[in-house]
Amino acid sequence: MNVIKLNATESTNSFLKELLLTQNVDNFTVVITEYQTKGKGQVGAVWDSESGKNLTFSLLVKDFVVNASSVFILNTLISISLIKALEKFKINDLSIKWPNDILSERKKIGGILIENIFKGNNEIVSVVGIGLNVNQMLFGNLPQASSLAILNSKEFDKDLILEEILLQIRLYYKLIIDQVKNDFWVEYHNYLFKKDIPAAFLAINNKQFMGIIKGVTQFGKLRIMLEDDSIQEFNIKEIKMLY
Repeated sequence: MNVIKLNATESTNSFLKELLLTQNVDNFTVVITEYQTKGKGQVGAVWDSESGKNLTFSLLVKDFVVNASSVFILNTLISISLIKALEKFKINDLSIKWPNDILSERKKIGGILIENIFKGNNEIVSVVGIGLNVNQMLFGNLPQASSLAILNSKEFDKDLILEEILLQIRLYYKLIIDQVKNDFWVEYHNYLFKKDIPAAFLAINNKQFMGIIKGVTQFGKLRIMLEDDSIQEFNIKEIKMLY
């Protein structure tokens, strides 16, 4: 596996995308940095990470996304891989908060940003950005954020965690590509945060409402049962879950 290590960069996703413009990049190439000056989150959010304390990296994934439905399936693959890797380090109460957050004990410890690039030969390549709070101890005005070190009262070896994450991603990638594993979607829903539990949501018109998460479609839409027992599907930009 090709690993590119940087002391600092604006964004590992941006670095990897620029690399793709000038050369052929091997599948599963990793770009990792100690510090991102302009780290990116979902829907234009900023990913703020203390230098040298956390894992901030991007991974190139080829030959997986072939159509619209497989775009979010890649998200589930990455999410489950992160969960499985962290379970190896005895991290407690792990869950996936739709669409792209990894939680431990209801606190956000990680996030995923996938950017798909459509090439001229109809090939789709995916740049998978992952941020994981490992040894950072302070998060300012982010009460829902935490780290492995805070939640487990000890410091972790970032290199060992990275190694296990990449191992799990490649394992799940092969299982799904080879059609050996067919229950990954069930596995994803088993980890889905607040599934089948009443929760508060904020709609795009700033109106709050109650609902029950029933699942996620293969196109990445959140399925919510409303108070009248009807099921409605929401895109990422249409709704926000309130803690």
